[in-house]
Amino acid sequence: MSSILNRRYLFQLAGAAAGSMVGSRLAAAQPPKDAPQQRNRRTFGHPDPFPPVAQRSIASLVQGDSRRKIIYDSLVAIDDQIRPRLKKKKYVVIKPNNVTTTIQLGATHADALHGILDYLAPRFKGPVYIAESSAGNTMEGFNNFGYPAVAREHKSQKVSLIDLNEEAKYVLLPLVNFDLHVAPVRLAARLFDPDAFILCSAILKTHNVTVATLSIKNMVLGAPLHQAPKETTRWNDKRRYHVGVRQCLYNMFLTAQKMQPFWGATVIDGYEGMEGNGPAGGTPVASRIAIASTDYLAADRVAAETMGIDHNWLGWLKYCGEVGIGQWDLSRIDIRGTQIAAVQKKYQLHADIERQLKWMGPMEELPPNLGWVRPIVTDHDSYPV
Repeated sequence: MSSILNRRYLFQLAGAAAGSMVGSRLAAAQPPKDAPQQRNRRTFGHPDPFPPVAQRSIASLVQGDSRRKIIYDSLVAIDDQIRPRLKKKKYVVIKPNNVTTTIQLGATHADALHGILDYLAPRFKGPVYIAESSAGNTMEGFNNFGYPAVAREHKSQKVSLIDLNEEAKYVLLPLVNFDLHVAPVRLAARLFDPDAFILCSAILKTHNVTVATLSIKNMVLGAPLHQAPKETTRWNDKRRYHVGVRQCLYNMFLTAQKMQPFWGATVIDGYEGMEGNGPAGGTPVASRIAIASTDYLAADRVAAETMGIDHNWLGWLKYCGEVGIGQWDLSRIDIRGTQIAAVQKKYQLHADIERQLKWMGPMEELPPNLGWVRPIVTDHDSYPV
C-alpha cells in the first residue's frame, strides 16, 4: 500500500511542476470539486484541447481609398490600447516586411510607414527606428522602396534606418531541425529590448509554406540574422526555419512564444494584398483595408477571415492560439470599425497549398514510438509500469 501511495505522490509532484510551467491560465481550468471521479482513468500531460483564453482582445478594421490614411486610422481606433504601453518605452522599432528587396507588392510600402509615423508624431517624442533583417541586402531594399525619403520627411521624429544583420547583436533560441534535433538560431537582439516599443508593419498576403504571412510571420522570420553585408563568411539562420513544413510551423511557434512579451502593436496593410504564389510572386488584390491590434494573434485571426482563409489551416496561428500567446477565438475579439463580412475577399492560395496542409494529418515521416505497445493496467491505476 505504501508503494502505491509513494508512486501517486511522485506523480502529483510531477503534475504540479508541469502545471507551474504552463502558467496560471491552465491552473484556472481544473475540473470542479464535485466532478465524478473515474477509477482507472488518468490524464497524462496537458488537457486536450487547451483551455481557451478568457481575456478578450480588440482589433480595428478600417477601409478606405488612401493607404497612408487607413494605416493611421486603424492605429487611432485602438489608441486607448496603445498609449499605456507606448508611454513606458524609450524608443520605437517599426519592423517592416521586406522578404523581398525588389518587388514592392511583397514589401512594406513607404505610405504604410508614413501612416505609422503620422500616428506616432503627436504621441511619442523618443527616437524611431525602422529595422529589418531582410533575406537579401536590407539597405538596398530600403533604398528601392523609398524609406530614406520617409525618414527625411519625418526628421523631427528622429527616424533612423537599421540593418539588423549589420548590427549583428543577437539572442539564441533552440529550434528543431528536419531530424528533430536541437538547432540554435540567432535572433536580432533589438527585437527583445524591454525599452523598445515593437510595432509590426505587416502585409496581407499568401505564402508558399505557411499559407499566409501576417504579423506573427513577419516578426518571427524577420528576427533570424544572416551574415552582414561586408562579412566574407556566408551563413543564414533564416534557413533553419525552412526544414520541413511541420518543423517550420513548430519553430515559428517557439519563436513567437519567446518574442511575444516584447510586442507592442501591429498594423497589417491590406490596401493592396497579395494572392497566389506569395510571398513575393503573387498578384495584387485591392482589399483596401488595414487591421491593427496590440494582440498580434487577434490581428492575424481577423486578417485570415478577411482573406477567406480557414484559420485552422494556419498551423503557426493554431499553436500560438492554443497556448495563449494571444486570442484566436473570433467570438472573443472585439472589432472596431468595418465588419469582416463587408470587406471579405477570398484570396487564391499558393499552388502548393495541398502539400502545405499535410501538417494537419498523421506524422508519417518517422516510425511510431518504441516501447509503448499497450499500457499495463493495475487494480489501482492505469499508469504503465
